[in-house]
Amino acid sequence: MNYKETEVQVFGAEQVCASCVGMPSSKETYEWLGAALNRKFPNQHIQMRYFDIESPHDNPVIQQFVNRVIEEDLFYPIVLIEGEIMGEGNPRLKTIAAKLKEYGYVEGTE
Repeated sequence: MNYKETEVQVFGAEQVCASCVGMPSSKETYEWLGAALNRKFPNQHIQMRYFDIESPHDNPVIQQFVNRVIEEDLFYPIVLIEGEIMGEGNPRLKTIAAKLKEYGYVEGTE
């Protein structure tokens, strides 16, 4: 198995964004996505990290993206892989999985 170990970042807030009423919270999406990716790509390490956009961050790159989310009024949760936005508001597993395959992840590998 030869894949580039990748970090999936989820940015969101405790309160659901105004345009996303009726959808799961950012934290719920983060938890769902982590479980779904672990089932889809078993025995392959995918690091998941959640960032609350309502809290300050020591990492300047993370803080810069948090500022962008707020300033551009982006729909959250926002899923990033290697700095690329993979989903906004209601991220799609199919899109995220396709990007991970580009990094060498293989579905259903035991």
